[in-house]
Amino acid sequence: MERTAIRLGGVELDSSVMNASGPHSAERDEILELSRRHRGALVFKSCNVAGLDAPDNLKNRGVEHFAALARELAPRGKIIIASVVGNTDDEIVKVAAALDGSGVKIVELNLADDYVMNSVAPFASRQRLEALLRRVRDAIKAALAVKIPPRPGALEAAALAELFKQTGVAVAVCANDLPKDLQIDLASGRIKGVRRPLSQTHAFWQLSGGAYDVVAVGGVNTGRDAYVAHLTGARAVGVGSALIKEGAGALERIDRELDALLAQHGKRSVDEIVGRAGFEPA
Repeated sequence: MERTAIRLGGVELDSSVMNASGPHSAERDEILELSRRHRGALVFKSCNVAGLDAPDNLKNRGVEHFAALARELAPRGKIIIASVVGNTDDEIVKVAAALDGSGVKIVELNLADDYVMNSVAPFASRQRLEALLRRVRDAIKAALAVKIPPRPGALEAAALAELFKQTGVAVAVCANDLPKDLQIDLASGRIKGVRRPLSQTHAFWQLSGGAYDVVAVGGVNTGRDAYVAHLTGARAVGVGSALIKEGAGALERIDRELDALLAQHGKRSVDEIVGRAGFEPA
């Protein structure tokens, strides 16, 4: 299914469909199953230095657990995206550097979780976030991704986008919070209504100017969902709920459905539809 292959943050991926950080991406057996069942990138669950027993959504065995898995899988050609949390800047930088040294291709700072928001407060000011991003960028060679909360404090989307450009952020991980009543024609990409940002993904894609790529997370349960996310700016999509319900096979199914839709509409690749949504009066 070469049609779904993309380049994300400068890294070549065999598919634009990947698992969202969290579901089935913490324990060795489930990570290996994801690696076997789907050819796309493998996203690890967010981790800190020593591991966490709570909150449940961040429960993990610590960075060395994931670094060891990366050292095992990366030499086999598996593209790995590792996700980082911490309760201090120093911990975040330390975890990012350890994962970078294990062979991961993209390091994601999960700045959207309350655990980080409440302890590190990365979005308290532009200066606060810039200092953290520059420290991490200087500590790693991998592409840098940032997961953005739905409401990033005092910083407006435009200010965040400019900061990402200035600090070398290659990927913005955003909410795929499209309106439930969105009317879109897949063949033309036309959307009923006035021109407006349709989701956090769409807003950050519009602000990117091509300087960074966007990953849409949330609401991707079918190939059509993925197709619409691509039309509204996502270069890749993260699958969560479907993975929980169906297991690792959900990724392969969505990839297959997306490929079929691309073929149906005469598209040779995902690149031909990213950000191609347009508007027309209702």
